[in-house]
Amino acid sequence: MSTAPAGPLAGVLVADFGRVLAAPYATMLLADLGADVIKVEHPGTGDDTRAWGPPHAQGEATYFLSVNRNKRSLALDLRDERDLRTATELVRRADVLFENFRPGTMDKYGLGHDRARELNPGLVYCSVTGFGAGAGAALPGYDLLVQAVGGLMSVTGPAPGQPVKAGAALVDVLTGLHAAIGVLAALRHREATGEGQHVEVDLLSCLLSSLVNQSGGYTLAGQVPGILGNRHPSIAPYEVFPAKDRPLVVAVGNDRQFRALCQGLDVPGLADDPRFATNTDRVAHVDELAPLLREPLSARTAAEWSDRLTPLGVPCGPVNDLAQAFDLAERLGLGPRATVTGPDGAPMDLVANPIGLSATPPRYEHRPPRLGEHTEDIRTWLDS
Repeated sequence: MSTAPAGPLAGVLVADFGRVLAAPYATMLLADLGADVIKVEHPGTGDDTRAWGPPHAQGEATYFLSVNRNKRSLALDLRDERDLRTATELVRRADVLFENFRPGTMDKYGLGHDRARELNPGLVYCSVTGFGAGAGAALPGYDLLVQAVGGLMSVTGPAPGQPVKAGAALVDVLTGLHAAIGVLAALRHREATGEGQHVEVDLLSCLLSSLVNQSGGYTLAGQVPGILGNRHPSIAPYEVFPAKDRPLVVAVGNDRQFRALCQGLDVPGLADDPRFATNTDRVAHVDELAPLLREPLSARTAAEWSDRLTPLGVPCGPVNDLAQAFDLAERLGLGPRATVTGPDGAPMDLVANPIGLSATPPRYEHRPPRLGEHTEDIRTWLDS
């Protein structure tokens, strides 16, 4: 048992009816911070991601393991009268409820927001959808689909006409983060008023918000951005260059850094070229600038350039794979791994919660649960 201080959300009971990624990611973050998260799963199959493999670790899909630590699993069939009574009692006692079914599904079981509020006026009820509960209620909320119709793929790819998705289910993760923030805000409101409320987040709206400067460029200036490959629409040089051994990112954010880059590359005259004097000039002439940088950068390895340019204040670094990325985080002392112990005593390395709290840091008490592992204990508690 951990001797760390109780988490800041200790005493908060979360009824987690969420599946797959967005909602489970949000509830795992809350669980890491001390909330008691009860994951409600269908008997026999459980969360869809239990079957999403390879890869597997200790006989389980790593996809499921990656977003379900610190939770208890309660296997319930909501079509069964006894199981529905158990679920209803859980909702009655919970502080927070998460669900990401299609709109109307929870209503079928008498667990929609309006009924849940009657059962528990202080409940913070969080609904995660793909496209909202109105005109988009029937649309399937798959991350890849939202990346496409939400505009992310229109600005991501090697060249115009070659859209590419992000390498992870980024929209689900961003939505989970927004859901967690909304729930924390609603809990704060409840502390002040005693009232719960309905928190609603959808994948499309979260993506549009998360496109930040790209979305803002459209809403404020009517500019519809396109695919720029690894370049930035407003900063230059800000892209990937081929070093002698592997790709190198150079992310110059201001004129001082550009002058330092030119010094490090032994091409100081570029900084005085009127085409490249300011960031605005460099963006306008990026097609002329890029080959003038590409030639000297190809003469050394990515590591050599990092060692040479970083002390000069030039943001740069190699394109790492995940193993190299974790190695970097470990060398920097960031502690990217969280180790929990399985029921057989075998350690399981998960990815650490990135939130640092000086007094109440995240806790890693329990491995991701087996399907229905805690059903009987939870039933006994709810029946008492």
